[in-house]
Amino acid sequence: MTKNPKRSLTELEFDNRFVNELPSDADLSNSRRQVIGACYSRVLPTQVINPTLIAHATEVGELLDLSADEFESEAFAQVFGGNQLLDGMDPYAMCYGGHQFGNWAGQLGDGRAINLGEVVNADGDHWTLQLKGAGPTPYSRTADGLAVLRSSIREFLCSEAMYHLGVPTTRALSLVLTGEQVMRDMLYDGNPKYEPGAVVCRVAPSFTRFGNFQIFAARNDVENLKRLCDFTIKDCYPHLHSDQPGKYSDWFEEVCLRTAEMIIHWMRVGFVHGVMNTDNMSILGLTIDYGPYGWLEDYDPGWTPNTTDAAGKRYRFGNQPSVAHWNLYQLGNAMMPLVDDVESLQRGLDVYLDTIESGSSQMIAEKLGLAKYCAATDESLKTDLFEILILVETDMTIFFRCLAELSLEDQSDDEVMNVLQDAYYSPQYLVGEVRERIVGWVGDYKRRLQQDGYSNEERKARMNRVNPKYVLRNYLAQLAIDRSEKGDHEMIGELLEVLRNPYVEQQGKEAFAEKRPEWARDRVGCSMLSCSS
Repeated sequence: MTKNPKRSLTELEFDNRFVNELPSDADLSNSRRQVIGACYSRVLPTQVINPTLIAHATEVGELLDLSADEFESEAFAQVFGGNQLLDGMDPYAMCYGGHQFGNWAGQLGDGRAINLGEVVNADGDHWTLQLKGAGPTPYSRTADGLAVLRSSIREFLCSEAMYHLGVPTTRALSLVLTGEQVMRDMLYDGNPKYEPGAVVCRVAPSFTRFGNFQIFAARNDVENLKRLCDFTIKDCYPHLHSDQPGKYSDWFEEVCLRTAEMIIHWMRVGFVHGVMNTDNMSILGLTIDYGPYGWLEDYDPGWTPNTTDAAGKRYRFGNQPSVAHWNLYQLGNAMMPLVDDVESLQRGLDVYLDTIESGSSQMIAEKLGLAKYCAATDESLKTDLFEILILVETDMTIFFRCLAELSLEDQSDDEVMNVLQDAYYSPQYLVGEVRERIVGWVGDYKRRLQQDGYSNEERKARMNRVNPKYVLRNYLAQLAIDRSEKGDHEMIGELLEVLRNPYVEQQGKEAFAEKRPEWARDRVGCSMLSCSS
């Protein structure tokens, strides 16, 4: 991005292509209903009594060419709390459907998200501003369209944490307290209570999801399915915009590729989305909808952070690549009325599988500091690695940072285990066969490293560029929530600052890289979360 002059709020330029070029809901009432033949419904955010900005991401404001001074203005809190509209804003909620936990759910839509409009910066980039928690829409069904502080903190922090980790994601501009109380039953156990209300402003080139296309396909509305596809290709994939008959399958292939690349990043950093329904899948391959997500602390491929998914574990960490493939298959099904050659859609799914296979192997090679993945030598190394990670409760993030500290010079078994010691939650179990298997794997690993010829320093630098030191550990987010609910919002900013440089050792910030404390093992918000979290 070039260096552009900064703008005030009133100088932001809007170019609302989604509402200007796609069919709208003729019914302007904000009533819950089935919306037929429309991509969106116009709706205004709900007024709140005392919007107060408690956190913001300056660099997201820079995407909009927004002056940093504007964050301090009263107008900013009013606009991004939902009380005021800027000239050019044209608020709306999108209509979409989706598969939830593998079952078709029909119409869903933006039940608590309202798009304010699309800002065009001086470079010509379009950024959609979306308020989450700004009140009911025609798609809210039986809900109130609001959000509470705890879920809003988690969304705000994780959006930015993921971006700085290098993971494709939507962004977060601001976090505003509304001054109102919102009733929530966090665990759906019949114990609702009032909690502070909040609104997050999310930012992305587009918030279009797989479900936007699925709803038209499910209703046999081929005309609007085509209109939405043509618009999306022109708006988000302009290099594919043509009258060639293969453009839809070419576009689907790119969506498959971007989705695969996103999933590989999730697996690299140990992120578990928690609710990979098709309505939560971005058409741009961005991580979207930070609800009951979690960070894999002890390495467990079967872990899911979502209480709703606790029994079936459909969205567990190790299942994310296959779920994304299933979701893409559903998107492909929705596209079938627009293509004559079904095999062309299969090509996209094949690209996904090939990218996941080759990309995941190369990703593991990079985490291990190898120059490239060589199946002949590295497949067994990778397989054995995942086996030793589950022998004793092992902190995934810390393990790879410790691994970078190993020396290629001769080390005794005790020296090897001392290097890795901090990664284990129960080091007392590192004895006998368990210890032998870990030391044996390290020996194989060192012999493989010697083939590349990197020095210890070179390998460490390579590994530390892809293995983060700091991630948004579940308990850290919960500590920030606990303090914020008591009126102390300082930890939100402190976490945001640390997470801006997740791969770099930061002096005085050691506490943010520590293992999950024992008190957080089973605490709600640290171990499991509901969809209202």
